[in-house]
Amino acid sequence: MPRKIIIDTDPGQDDAVAILLALASPDELEVLGITCVAGNVPLGLTARNARIVCELAGRRDIKVYAGCDRPLRRPLVTAEYVHGKTGLDGITLPEPEMPLQAQHGVDFLIETLRAHPPGSVTLVPIGPLTNIATAMQRAPDIITRIGQIVLMGGAYFQVGNVTPAAEFNIYVDPEAADIVFRSGVDLVVMPLDVTHKALISRTRVEAFRALPGKVGPAVASWTDFFERFDKEKYGSEGAPLHDPCTIAWLIRPALFTGRHINVEIETEGRLTTGMTVADWWRVTDRKPNATFMGDIDTDDFFALLNERLARL
Repeated sequence: MPRKIIIDTDPGQDDAVAILLALASPDELEVLGITCVAGNVPLGLTARNARIVCELAGRRDIKVYAGCDRPLRRPLVTAEYVHGKTGLDGITLPEPEMPLQAQHGVDFLIETLRAHPPGSVTLVPIGPLTNIATAMQRAPDIITRIGQIVLMGGAYFQVGNVTPAAEFNIYVDPEAADIVFRSGVDLVVMPLDVTHKALISRTRVEAFRALPGKVGPAVASWTDFFERFDKEKYGSEGAPLHDPCTIAWLIRPALFTGRHINVEIETEGRLTTGMTVADWWRVTDRKPNATFMGDIDTDDFFALLNERLARL
């Protein structure tokens, strides 16, 4: 039985790759819907981009919903400087023809969790956590119905990528992250510590480009685009492919290793707002609330990506 998931996203090239990986893995994952949030780019573009990606994968049947257009209590911070003005810069793809659903993404989350047996739906947020937190606030009864939340966000050893102390997804809406991390739901966290090891190299870009069909070349051009920014920033051999780590864990958890620890979100720091304060060394008596990943088998991760993307 494939695992039922809802992807909550702000595409973004690496979000797009995560969506494609999920859609290419029907034996393991059933995508019930995609909810969009403002993050990498404003909501109108994230909702557009999610539909472009579904059409690229030949999956116009996937329902895409627009959710929250701004964080709970802060002005929106976006990342066009990384992802380009559309969020999917790198290759020109046709405007989407499939419709955006009329229902609000948060209402879809609430309705779906209430309609399915408790514990049977996994949420996969790969952008700011605004939609998930809003759903929890609006309908507290859904919290105990969520099977698991597998998210990309935060950092411990890598600390931050948008400020010296904070990773982008958590920084954009730290209050939302705080609600999710305090919710008591079983959390699996893919921080920068893992995603900065999932590096796109020139060889890996060319392997995507050589895949059959339209998807491989599109992924190659997206990764080419943001690789330029990240190589310059980090001085590394390539760009981190953050968001697909969540989907890869759902398909093949053995690719990752981590620890079950306490993670708290800093919402008031003068210099550290949005920091994930991860008790990696277990120096406090705070109760563990998240499986915080620390390492990834990079070669097998890219082998999985290539194998699945070739199916589309």
